[in-house]
Amino acid sequence: MANQKLGGGTAPLYLEDLRVGQRFVSGTHRLDEEQIRAFAEQFDPQPFHLDAEAAKGTLFQGLVASGWHTAAVTMRLLVEGGLPIAGGVIGAEAEIIWPKPTRPGDTLHVESEIVELRPSRSNPGRGVVTVRGETRNHLGDFVQVLVAKLVVPRRT
Repeated sequence: MANQKLGGGTAPLYLEDLRVGQRFVSGTHRLDEEQIRAFAEQFDPQPFHLDAEAAKGTLFQGLVASGWHTAAVTMRLLVEGGLPIAGGVIGAEAEIIWPKPTRPGDTLHVESEIVELRPSRSNPGRGVVTVRGETRNHLGDFVQVLVAKLVVPRRT
């Protein structure tokens, strides 16, 4: 099935509109040092997120974004059209990994694939969709992989 892209005019999708193997590609977001520091100051104040000089002596050997910052950018990209689910992107369960750090100057995008669809047994008005989302930088490196179960409404 063809990729669904941001700005492609895709209407919000319901459970009946989705198919296993269906793929979506988000728009992009570029991270700079200022954004990385601002997020870290508020939510993850560790030296490798706050101070480029101090970060040189760490495992990362330079300034990196918090994994939670990468996750927040991923969420924004999905909500802005990277995963046009009716009613919003509502998570019920998730597993997340960060194979490589996000660095200043990285431009991120998300490639998502529907891996499972299941109508709800307890609520006929919705279902659960399992999505694998790969957040990649401008070099194509995976900086986050998220497998999430999302609550998706049915057309009623």
